[in-house]
Amino acid sequence: MSNFNQLSGAIRFALLAGAASTFAAVPAFAQESEDAATLETIEVTGSRIKRADIEGALPVTVIDRAQLDASGEVSVADYLRNTTFNSFGSFRPQSGSSAQANAGVSLRGLGSGRTLLLIDGRRAPVAAATGNFQDINTIPLAAVERIEVLSDGASAIYGSDAIGGVINIITRKDFNGAEFSYGRGMPSREGGDTENASMIFGASSDRGRVLAGVSMNEREIVYQRDREWSSGGISSFSNEYYLSVAAPGTLYGFRPGSRLLHPTLGSKVPGFDCTTNGFFETGTGTGSRCLYDFTFVAADEAQVKNLSTFIRADYQINDDWSTYMNATVTRITSFGRYAPVPSSPWPGGGIFIPAGSPNHPAVLNPADPYYAGLAGQPVFLRHRFAALGNRDTSINANTYDFMAGFQGRVGKVDLDFGARYTENKAIDLGRGYVVATLAAPLIADGTYDITNPFGVSTDVANSMITTTARESTTIQTEVYGIASFDLFEIAGGTASMAVGAEYRQEDWSDVYDSLSAAGSVSGSAGNSAFGIRDVKAVYFEALFPLLDNLELNVAGRFDEYSDYGNDFAPKVALRWQPLDSLTLRASYGQGFRAPTLDIVGQQPAFGADGIADPATCIAFGALPSCSTQVTSYTIANPNVSSEQSEQFSVGAAWDATDWLNLTLDYYNIQIDNQLSFFDTAALVSCLNGTSTVCPAGISVLPANQVPPQPGLGLGVARDPATQAILYSQIGYANLGTIETNGIDFNARTQFDLGAWGSLRNGLQIAYVRNYEVNNGGDVTGTVGAPQFRANLTNQWTFGDFAVTWNINHIDGTESSQKALIDSFGPSADYGYALTLPSWTTHDVQFTWNAPWNGRLSVGVNNIADKDPVLDPLDGSGRGFNFDLYDGYGRVTYINYTHTF
Repeated sequence: MSNFNQLSGAIRFALLAGAASTFAAVPAFAQESEDAATLETIEVTGSRIKRADIEGALPVTVIDRAQLDASGEVSVADYLRNTTFNSFGSFRPQSGSSAQANAGVSLRGLGSGRTLLLIDGRRAPVAAATGNFQDINTIPLAAVERIEVLSDGASAIYGSDAIGGVINIITRKDFNGAEFSYGRGMPSREGGDTENASMIFGASSDRGRVLAGVSMNEREIVYQRDREWSSGGISSFSNEYYLSVAAPGTLYGFRPGSRLLHPTLGSKVPGFDCTTNGFFETGTGTGSRCLYDFTFVAADEAQVKNLSTFIRADYQINDDWSTYMNATVTRITSFGRYAPVPSSPWPGGGIFIPAGSPNHPAVLNPADPYYAGLAGQPVFLRHRFAALGNRDTSINANTYDFMAGFQGRVGKVDLDFGARYTENKAIDLGRGYVVATLAAPLIADGTYDITNPFGVSTDVANSMITTTARESTTIQTEVYGIASFDLFEIAGGTASMAVGAEYRQEDWSDVYDSLSAAGSVSGSAGNSAFGIRDVKAVYFEALFPLLDNLELNVAGRFDEYSDYGNDFAPKVALRWQPLDSLTLRASYGQGFRAPTLDIVGQQPAFGADGIADPATCIAFGALPSCSTQVTSYTIANPNVSSEQSEQFSVGAAWDATDWLNLTLDYYNIQIDNQLSFFDTAALVSCLNGTSTVCPAGISVLPANQVPPQPGLGLGVARDPATQAILYSQIGYANLGTIETNGIDFNARTQFDLGAWGSLRNGLQIAYVRNYEVNNGGDVTGTVGAPQFRANLTNQWTFGDFAVTWNINHIDGTESSQKALIDSFGPSADYGYALTLPSWTTHDVQFTWNAPWNGRLSVGVNNIADKDPVLDPLDGSGRGFNFDLYDGYGRVTYINYTHTF
């Protein structure tokens, strides 16, 4: 049965209801010109040559300002995340992550690092906190005039990273007067409330124009305890004893072994109240445990606030020359909360309790025969420092973007040259972190009482904790120039060409405080890293109108990296118009993605990876479906090579009638030597055989060595007795190949209803026909990889009123449970569903254009208050795919705009 027949009943109904009226808010389209004869030449994303034809040789989707307003979203990131091009979802702000203030978009499911983000045709800065993708959160929505999405490779035009496609944010420039806007969004679930405001001023004269504005948008924090699917986490970093095993040559001469098996207390600390403050008991007899619910205070989604000011100006110097400048300053603040510090990482592999310590079980309860038998040997402790407070992360990220240039004409050559400076600096402060080297002796001598940590004096508590600091900076300095000119006359008209050159210096640094860099801080991650390189590029593009209705476009770009090498990316495209209403197009190109600076410069960094691992959960005495955290270390891989890509596309655009426009495009992309990040869940799936998306060289790491061991590469270490995960080493690797192909379909209609106004509708479907990694079989339809996404939008306008109805659909997939059964058979069946349902949400908006130049919009997104698609064995431990769905529920919003 075709997947196209699996649309939900709601979508099928909407299609039928709109058969005579099918407006595309998400699948946007360029507005028709009232007078084609006066249509000016414009530069469209994907080409440096200006032309009058809207439907070019490449598939470009245009999202205008009205469509952004009709969505009810408050940020560029939120809008783009919900487009069909974002096939498998993308990264968004998440508490506890070092990139909690950032957001990305992943065209074709190829990753945010393979989606090139442009601002007015120039590269957006790389997020300093990650060093490997561009942060869409830095772009103020109020400054956006339109968004152009090129869903085809474009390395021949723009260079590295444009493998999956290009998103070009075109900022507002032509505006006279003043405009004020304010809005709020109120989800039905606790947390995630939004607020947005902006003020814009514009003026123009015969020779110049200027636009300036300020904007703010904010989304509040979402706590795990406020969502039933993410509450109830389990961690063994609580308050439990572990036996010691002789390990000559290590810090203490011992390493942690298996947990204590007291006949009635198991591994619990005698005298400790394990029933409050997030601690809870489980099991009986030797299986008695004291565990910790890390969702008790932790957040899922971080609070993010964007404050921006921007100015755009241009001035006509004379008939031939003009100058322009753009400047934007953005400040993003973010607050995230993580559970109190676990004793990981810790010097020696765990908290060492020497024999005779007041915190040793034989000293705490010397009359107990089991504990008395341990009197002569040390033990280890897994501990949660809940009494010292939560780990709170505050981020202040400032982005400065300045560009100035000149456009003019010398003879018959049009010139555009200028310079640009961008800087993204993020200051990350983490409060409530424990200095392991200071805490260890206080625990060993009993100053810190593990039976009553909440009774420890303030002075003792303060002497153990620190505020971590991290300063991340990306600086990009760029000069550029392009010349375009006519070549000669041929059968179809005038051949034209554009040639250009760029020089760019990229400087990235990620500096941690000295205690974190030395590994002395428990519950924190990161070692300092840095990188700097120069990039030189030259490129060309030529357009040959072979016939009146046939044109050939040829382009190529050569990039030279000071730290990597060089690459050449060619592209050729054809556009044929056999009928006035029909355009056929095809393209072929090659591309590349250079290794990012963070990959080659990162030092081993600690993390606490969330995972749903049945063996680890069972070892904790919990259900196999529990979510837990394990110690992980991100390691650098300085020997990675560049990714190479090859892609082709064919398509058609048909203006079937005055009221119906259809486009259909097929794409095929192959990536070799692809760079992928492998977290603990991915490595476990590879080692278990449940995933075929696996790099070479991963292994089961030794359990008897103190991590990290970067020389051993990526892998997972398990306890030999219980198979519980001890630690993992995660990071980037050249996986091999990715092959994907699919179809994009758009249908747009527009009807004049006379006295009843007008009706516009649009349907956009992105169908991933195949997505294969290392020839391991098609993964579409498996966990996190829906085969298609669809958006349908209908807008009825009647005088000063407008009503919009958006429908968003994500196809169903297999569940994590299905993957386990496929690999291990019936023994891995824990009773959960084998498939996950599709997800369809409905959004409505009512808009009134008031007679006093005001516009009031009231709307509801996800009007049915649908939960995200839940997967109890989801590897992230959140209970659902955080990149693909959201857990806000029904969101009611109101927005008012006034023009002066």
